[in-house]
Amino acid sequence: MPSSRRILVTGAGRGIGRAVAERFLAAGWRVGLYDVDGEAVARVAAGRPTATHGVLDVRDQQQWRDALATFCGDEPLDVLVNNAGVLSSGPFARTSLAEHRRMLEVNVLGVVVGALEAHDHLARSSDPVLLNMCSASALYGQASLATYGATKSAVKSLTEALDLEWGGEGIRVRSLMPLFVDTAMVSGDMLSLASVRRLGIRLAPEDVAEKAWRVVHERPSAVRGPHRAVGRQTQLLAAVSAVSPTWVSRLVARSIAV
Repeated sequence: MPSSRRILVTGAGRGIGRAVAERFLAAGWRVGLYDVDGEAVARVAAGRPTATHGVLDVRDQQQWRDALATFCGDEPLDVLVNNAGVLSSGPFARTSLAEHRRMLEVNVLGVVVGALEAHDHLARSSDPVLLNMCSASALYGQASLATYGATKSAVKSLTEALDLEWGGEGIRVRSLMPLFVDTAMVSGDMLSLASVRRLGIRLAPEDVAEKAWRVVHERPSAVRGPHRAVGRQTQLLAAVSAVSPTWVSRLVARSIAV
């Protein structure tokens, strides 16, 4: 029997977003699949009676309002997965301003607008979760991923702040922090990065989706932080970063990425 619970996933046309949507659809949830690529989400939603799909540019406030109105109506939103993101790798000075701007707008502004517009819908749920897609790149700045890492550091900070600010309303705010995932984002020039060559690509989108499922269903904790590392490599890097002085984190980052 279909669940009455609702989850909206951005960037759901492919990769991690699609895997998350598929995981919750398989469990009978009502899933809103939204992406700038309307045809991609239409293909994923086809034949799924509990799926709703639509076009969403996460930078656009009105498109957020329209998507939430269509998917939720007067019903609460139980989970929002701010997954949509873009990446451009390579030397900072050789990356165009347009590419820097695009990462900042999609990866940061998109998450801010999503959280802002979804707040009232989430607040109507009995167990709401805002789940932001972060990255191991937020642990320490990486060469050739400077602006991307900066955007994910912003998402990390925003997650921490909103978890404190919205906790009194019963809204859990969490982030997922995977390392490199086998998606179209980690392809092409990305494969030549020193960090990718040294660490490899050890996660599939389904691994991140399963972690998302577990985070949504975990018991609330007053002492545990809001971030969830995905995969053993990220768990190790996060643990080292948490207990090491800054110079050790810098040395680790240099050894991996330079």
